[in-house]
Amino acid sequence: MWTARDWKDYEIIDCSGGEKLERWGDKILVRPDPQVIWDTVREDKRWKTANARYSRSSQGGGSWDKGQLPQSWQVRYKELTFNIKPMNFKHTGLFPEQAVNWDWAMEKIRNAGRPVKLLNLFAYTGGATVAALKAGASVCHVDAAKGMVQWAKENAASSGVIDRPVRWIVDDCGKFIAREIRRGNKYDAIIMDPPSYGRGPGGEVWKLENDLVPFVRLCAGVLSDDPLFVIINSYTTGLSASTLTYVAQVAFGKKFGGVARSDELGLPVTSTGLSLPCGAACRMEF
Repeated sequence: MWTARDWKDYEIIDCSGGEKLERWGDKILVRPDPQVIWDTVREDKRWKTANARYSRSSQGGGSWDKGQLPQSWQVRYKELTFNIKPMNFKHTGLFPEQAVNWDWAMEKIRNAGRPVKLLNLFAYTGGATVAALKAGASVCHVDAAKGMVQWAKENAASSGVIDRPVRWIVDDCGKFIAREIRRGNKYDAIIMDPPSYGRGPGGEVWKLENDLVPFVRLCAGVLSDDPLFVIINSYTTGLSASTLTYVAQVAFGKKFGGVARSDELGLPVTSTGLSLPCGAACRMEF
């Protein structure tokens, strides 16, 4: 498991009964997590005194009980700064487990010895975008949600990289890739975080189990002749890390060579010393 152990401003304090007790900076949150299928004694008093709790509804969805929680606040990861905002469907605008991928990508970019053009697809609030910009890459950030792209710009500003070479694109990722192929635009690295299910700005429907393979193959059309890496993330239950390896190797291996490696992503749990699984990722190096 690739476990993000270097956080100072984020911590899973404990997890039990379908929920995790988290510290985001100095704010304590309780959020549901489907991986937490065990039920242990909740000895930490912060389970009862948390600043906010997200509770699921029996009718679907859920809601926050925010108490005195501010509308937004910041957390830092090494040289990066992110704006946290509790939002619908339990999210905060950041997936801390992705820090292991940020570190890996930043090292690859800094050691490349050449300019690196990176394409970040389904880029959300720009964690990978900010990391790549900080490492010296030029970035094209693509997401179908205008609000998420704006949030990513805020994160870039907070991290001091808003003036770095970056394109902010609000578009359906598949349509954008098809246009980039027609325009002949190429990228040395690609990071993608495709959702299990989603809709583009024009109502386009995305289902991971149907669309991932053709999408990844399409992305091969925008890789440069001397690519550096591709990262594919997945939070879809039932899609194994080994499946991501196979998808990447089939899509890129014959033309570009390279080796794909995949594993679960995880976060350490302070109360047990164990790692909580948080999706999977594939890293393909060329």
